Amino acid sequence: MEEDCFVDSLTTCDGIHGRGDTHHRRRRPRHHRRRFSAPAKSNNRAPSPVTKVHELLECPLCSKSMFPPIHQCPNGHTLCSICKLTVNRCPTCREKLGDIRCLALEKVAESLELPCKYCSLGCMEILPYYIKLRHEGHCYFRPYSCPYPGSDECSEVGDVPFLVDHLREDHKVDLHIGSTFNHLYVKSNRREVECAARMPMVFNCYNQYFCLHFEAFHLGIAPVFIAFLRFMGDAAEARSFSYRLEVGSNSRKLIWEGTPRSICDSHQKVRDSHDGLIVQRNMALFFSGGDGKELKLRISGRIWKDNSA
Repeated sequence: MEEDCFVDSLTTCDGIHGRGDTHHRRRRPRHHRRRFSAPAKSNNRAPSPVTKVHELLECPLCSKSMFPPIHQCPNGHTLCSICKLTVNRCPTCREKLGDIRCLALEKVAESLELPCKYCSLGCMEILPYYIKLRHEGHCYFRPYSCPYPGSDECSEVGDVPFLVDHLREDHKVDLHIGSTFNHLYVKSNRREVECAARMPMVFNCYNQYFCLHFEAFHLGIAPVFIAFLRFMGDAAEARSFSYRLEVGSNSRKLIWEGTPRSICDSHQKVRDSHDGLIVQRNMALFFSGGDGKELKLRISGRIWKDNSA
């Protein structure tokens, strides 16, 4: 089925910023764009003492940063606590491991302050070693994959402001301001459900961004429609929000309430988990009225934070 089989039209919304306006469209500096990569080490400059110590804190087996308890073999080679559970011998010298803690290295780690690993994307934070990992899990500049769905997943990666600009400019997605919406989806051939996924809009509310998806697919052998919301941020932040989707007509109504999924979860993963409003085709046609030959499905919704209405 052709990708443009759905025609959507906005009926009510708090606000809309079309693709022609300039609000929210300013690009981040070049270093905010594309995939994150660590800055290359210079061959002409010796590593700083902090860099050398940081390298000592990398587990030789998994190459990840080590946190207490840091273990060592009788010869002094270190190992992180996770890898110690998987091996019986030191990966460096093959000496049998015991239960020796490397207290000296743990004390050294307490004294370190290091830049966030997303410094090349714009984060200027300098953090104590034991706080750095937690910060990076929530850093505003951490990169995400483009949430736009389709048969060929977009490979663009960047921070949230970059992805919002990318969605608007490259995927022609409109940005809507506000936490409520009311959309009408029209599809002329009710039997064609092999359709590309739809993400008709991005919302900006509560100083955050959300993506609304709507598509047709098969649940087993039954053709159905699904609508769901994704949060442009991590899962912990997503749990601060809730949303409600509603379809109905002829004195009947279907309602879905849930928590938006993070864009860290792929579009396909969310859809295949059925975490959204699912409408059977026959019910969708019933809501459409008329002779049942054309889909006219109106979806209204609302996003809210915590228990606020």
